[in-house]
Amino acid sequence: MSATLDRRDLLKLLSASVLAGPLQLTAAEKDKPLFFSPDEFELLDTLTEQIIPTDSHSPGAHAAGVPFYIDRTVAEAFLPDYKEAWKTGLAELNRLSFEEHKHPYLKIGKEKQLALLALLAKAEQDPKTAGEKFFALLKEDTAYAYYTSDIGIHKDIEYKGNVIQMEFAGYDAV
Repeated sequence: MSATLDRRDLLKLLSASVLAGPLQLTAAEKDKPLFFSPDEFELLDTLTEQIIPTDSHSPGAHAAGVPFYIDRTVAEAFLPDYKEAWKTGLAELNRLSFEEHKHPYLKIGKEKQLALLALLAKAEQDPKTAGEKFFALLKEDTAYAYYTSDIGIHKDIEYKGNVIQMEFAGYDAV
């Protein structure tokens, strides 16, 4: 028996792989993260809700499923740098919290948490430190996930879709 494949064997293998379908992640248990540890996921959930909180107008990031969307996106990411950015970013946020408050982010209280995020947000247009770069990634991915969700599109920005508007609802730029 030879170690090389002939044309027929190669076609059999290729057709079997096509019939098997694309590679997929293991189905996640309901309400369980695919990529992040439970502690990291709790931190992610808190952060996304702090960026887009529930208010009187619409539900926030948690209700829109933003942390699960980000978890799945990171889990399915092809580039290892993207996965690493999330892992190191969450760790950096906890490091900054320990440095400033001697406790991890989730244990410092909401007022201190928001103050730390505000400090990182000051440089979001030109982030230089690891914490500032992570905040920019966190905010961008949170906003994208939220505003592509049903809650973000229909409840928050009240997108009407392709319906005839009887009168102009915008403003004239001139």
